Amino acid sequence: MMTAVGATHDGRMGRETSAIRPLSDTLISRIAAGEVIERPASAVKELVENAIDAAAARITVTIEDGGRRLIRVADDGKGMGPADLVLAVERHATSKLPDGDLERIASLGFRGEALAAICAVSEMTVVSRRAEDANGWTPTVSGGRKGDVAPAASNTGTEITINRLFSETPARLKFLKSERAEAQAVADVVKRAAMAHPDIAFTLTVNGRKRIDVAACGLDTAGHSPRLAALVGPEFEENSVPVGFSRDGVEVTGLAGLPTDHRPTTQAQYLFVNDRPVRDRLLLSAIRGAYADFLPRDRHAAAVLFLALDPRDVDVNVHPQKAEVRFRDPQRVRSAVVGALRAALEASGHRATTAGGLAALASLRATPAVPPQGTEGEIGQPRMPYAAPRVSRSGFSDAPKRFEGFAPSADARDEAPGPVEVEEPADASFPLGAARAQLHENYIIAQTENGVVIVDQHAAHERLVYERLKAARDAGGIASQRLLIPEIVELGAGAAERLLEHAPDFAELGLVIASFGPGAVAVEETPALLKRLDIKALVRDLADHYEGTEAAEDLKSRLDHVAATMACHGSVRSGRRLTPEEMNALLREMEATPGSGQCNHGRPTYVELKLADIEKLFGRR
Repeated sequence: MMTAVGATHDGRMGRETSAIRPLSDTLISRIAAGEVIERPASAVKELVENAIDAAAARITVTIEDGGRRLIRVADDGKGMGPADLVLAVERHATSKLPDGDLERIASLGFRGEALAAICAVSEMTVVSRRAEDANGWTPTVSGGRKGDVAPAASNTGTEITINRLFSETPARLKFLKSERAEAQAVADVVKRAAMAHPDIAFTLTVNGRKRIDVAACGLDTAGHSPRLAALVGPEFEENSVPVGFSRDGVEVTGLAGLPTDHRPTTQAQYLFVNDRPVRDRLLLSAIRGAYADFLPRDRHAAAVLFLALDPRDVDVNVHPQKAEVRFRDPQRVRSAVVGALRAALEASGHRATTAGGLAALASLRATPAVPPQGTEGEIGQPRMPYAAPRVSRSGFSDAPKRFEGFAPSADARDEAPGPVEVEEPADASFPLGAARAQLHENYIIAQTENGVVIVDQHAAHERLVYERLKAARDAGGIASQRLLIPEIVELGAGAAERLLEHAPDFAELGLVIASFGPGAVAVEETPALLKRLDIKALVRDLADHYEGTEAAEDLKSRLDHVAATMACHGSVRSGRRLTPEEMNALLREMEATPGSGQCNHGRPTYVELKLADIEKLFGRR
């Protein structure tokens, strides 16, 4: 006899004595079903993956009441004969492992428990027909009990209908979310499957209304792009860059969102491994690492990434629902993803999301055309409050033919590590146009061939300085210049000690500090790239950052943060008047610097207003 944990007569957990006994087949099936089928979306996922593996060209999904009352998945794939149908609803039966090799799983389905698990917790009907058969066949199963296979009228392919999901395990119904939430989960499953398989047409109908309806298209990029635009939205396609990268046997393709199109969660990150949708922590971490230079810590990039690698290098059977994978060489995969995203972002150059300009235009459209009562002037015309903007100059047709990277005048000069020479064509033919004015000593107004660009001079120069510092560091180190008189910064004992612990990191970036008694540090050298630097503000910001946060950061992350902080304090400040030559030089260097569309904090450095949209504001279109 064995002692087991059980429930006492009053419902409390206690210890009771009972014999070990085998579970019934019905109970075993329901336990297995609980691992595989958590909610209606789980059942849809299993059935859709089976349809894909059956070489279907069209898959139709229908649900009612969030999938509680009805789930129907129909496909035009290969179909099954009577013998296959008998085994299809048995546990541990599958057609996905013809050679029994668990280390080389090339299909989406594998476990062989999907139909058995579903029929254990619902009323399920399967109708299937092979192309060579005169009619279809159907076995009726309910609550795990299987009926005989009988002839049935059917088109080529398979149709599986699930009624009253979890009717055999009503306790699980209590854990389901609202109808809307369950329907959204089903839609997400179908959307991800459609994203991974553009050569298959998908339709999802929810309570009689079509939710997803996409036609089949090509497997190449030209066919895949329209599918992604239809499922993720045209805005994402407009604000993303293509990814095409291969390293060490790992191929990464897809679309990477521009850094300025960041989101509050990772829900806009769609990941696929050998066409299998996954939510993998390693891959999510790789995306965060690739965008670390561009985004605030609490924001996330949008991305659709497809990884292709040898099936032997990835274990897809580590999770009952196949939602997670395990890689044989995780670091190789992570390196490929980070390299792919960084290459794509570098190729994007200075591009920023179109959302900034559209948001600006939307705010203008929302401004009431008629002012509040009591502001009318003569002849019934509204008297609008107006203050002439401060303009440095306009009509800059004499911009320099050649320039050396943006170098402000003597009062705040930052020297680039080397000249960047560009021949200047007609005024507005550059991507960011030609500078026409400076407003409020912070915003540069540039005219392009088909619109207007507004640049935040501090944010833009901050990014440029940051990229210069990183380039100099990677090229062998940042030169420093010794101060004639060291700058003494009072911090407090704890902050000073923490900062001095990281003095070697700072020295790599040209910032040399030393102890100056209790609670103070002396700044002896600063980066030669930064001619005018707010040293005290920089040191205090670094001290704040290292207060309990550095433990989770690697060396590169720490150095990048120091470089970003230096760039912020060493860039052109808001409120400084720039000459036309300085403004145009800034625009040209932005065009030549990858990632210059956003500052180090993830904010856009410029917005572009298209002339056509501006004309709409004034009723010209």
